[in-house]
Amino acid sequence: MSPDETRYYFISDLHIGGDEQLQNVEFKDELVDFLRDLEESDENAELIVNGDAFGLWEFTELEGMEKFDALVDRYPDIFEQFRATGERIPITFIPGNHDYELACYPEYVDRLAAYNVTLEQEVVITRPVGDRVIWIEHGQQRDPNNKSPDFGNPHANPPGYFVNQHITSRAGKLSARGKFNWLKDIQSVTPMTQIPEWMISKYFYREMSPFLRYASLPFLLTFNISVLYLLLFILSVLGIWAEPLDIVNSFIRFIGFAGVLLDVVIAINAVIVVILVLLSIPLFFVVRDVRRTLERFGLVEVDEPEAVSDAYIDGARDVFESNPDVAVFVYGHTHRASLTTVDDRAVVNTGTWLKRLHRRSVVFGLLPLVFYSSFRLNYFVITADDDAVAIEYHRIEKENPNDLTLLERLLTRKPKLEDSIPERTAVGSAWHHSPAEFEEPPTTQSPVDDVD
Repeated sequence: MSPDETRYYFISDLHIGGDEQLQNVEFKDELVDFLRDLEESDENAELIVNGDAFGLWEFTELEGMEKFDALVDRYPDIFEQFRATGERIPITFIPGNHDYELACYPEYVDRLAAYNVTLEQEVVITRPVGDRVIWIEHGQQRDPNNKSPDFGNPHANPPGYFVNQHITSRAGKLSARGKFNWLKDIQSVTPMTQIPEWMISKYFYREMSPFLRYASLPFLLTFNISVLYLLLFILSVLGIWAEPLDIVNSFIRFIGFAGVLLDVVIAINAVIVVILVLLSIPLFFVVRDVRRTLERFGLVEVDEPEAVSDAYIDGARDVFESNPDVAVFVYGHTHRASLTTVDDRAVVNTGTWLKRLHRRSVVFGLLPLVFYSSFRLNYFVITADDDAVAIEYHRIEKENPNDLTLLERLLTRKPKLEDSIPERTAVGSAWHHSPAEFEEPPTTQSPVDDVD
């Protein structure tokens, strides 16, 4: 690599700012240190924040440039470090959906320039890397729920804006009222379809009366056993297979008083199972119709996270086809850091610096899911390297939150959070061959996020 080649640093989805509890930036020290390291380096570099640097959507009581004033007042150390780092290397922002107002008002260009940050009010920007090009966007315009119908128009807000105003921002205002300040983490729940089960989880393990929680625990822990017992009972009554039920009943009698209690719990659960089965038939059709209605209005995501990722890879393929010089397609928005190689080119998702939540089912029983929290403060560096384009992946270490109750830890196994993104990937070196000689299926390197 020539010393004159620019090293492009990429981060995104910081979501700095918002109402009340949302203003807490848990990675502030790490961000300032990262910016300071860039300030002190002797590299020919540029830092690009490809969207959602700020959570402007999350401000509901401030208008216009008052939001920027609030950011500067709340985070003077971050903005002063932007100023210091920007004196050494260029810093470039592009708007995301949560800071979409950056695209709408010229005043933001001037205000950010005072801190040595260049704001490009564009959906897509590009950068030269050797004799190739990096395509850079946030990705919201490829998401129907967050796509602005008239980019740059402050009144052309997508459905996601209104959902955010009434859910995320409201959560920031209410979070401190809980027994544990957890509601603010709603912005870390992705996709949004997981919000109901996340809220049920937090209510049960955090907000529910301890008396109710532990009184219901025996019934919930033995629910699966009760379902099995009910099946054995039906088989016995029908004369199909009576021996297993006899063995179970003998064991219950053998353990004495504990068996009596277990028998009562199983009997109550069996009645509940029958009631739930009877209710589930009409409820299934109601829920299906409600979901279809919400999908038509764009208020719930139809696709699973993997399908969302595939949609961006398909978009990258279109960009590669229409722009032969593009070697790397960079986006963010979905909060899932990844690197995918496509036909000797790369698709990079820059992830998020917010908490990541990982779903875990309980080991046994019928209890709400448990959500483990982790941080993955990452950044990518892209630069020319001889006849190729090199992509580096870096992690900034931060201790994961210890925010689970003892009951949550006892009922689940801690997820193994492995980072499968390689530290260095080179693409573009095979471009002197015909496409048929090096085309291959996409290969995705991404961390393990949600484990059921």
